[in-house]
Amino acid sequence: MYKLCFFVPDSHLEPVKAALFAAGAGRIGDYDSCCWQTLGTGQFRPLAGANPHLGQVGQVERVEEWKVEMVLDDDLVQSTLMALRTAHPYEEVAYDLWRLVDPDKL
Repeated sequence: MYKLCFFVPDSHLEPVKAALFAAGAGRIGDYDSCCWQTLGTGQFRPLAGANPHLGQVGQVERVEEWKVEMVLDDDLVQSTLMALRTAHPYEEVAYDLWRLVDPDKL
């Protein structure tokens, strides 16, 4: 099992989550559409050649973004990441992916 964490502006929070849930992410036992989300401030500066969804090339941009975390099974990694990249508005999607360890199998 893996845990996926990504950052998304409010305007695309629900559509991105819906795409990932449709790909099978966010399922824990007999529950689906499971995630944790917190609001924070992201910062970035688009460099020459970038095509930013928000902000302007060469200028530091700060934007309210949601940090969303959800789990997914091993066999869903590629399809989930594809769904994330397709549904997300940013040219470069910031995300983390961690392999989780089942303590009962240690």
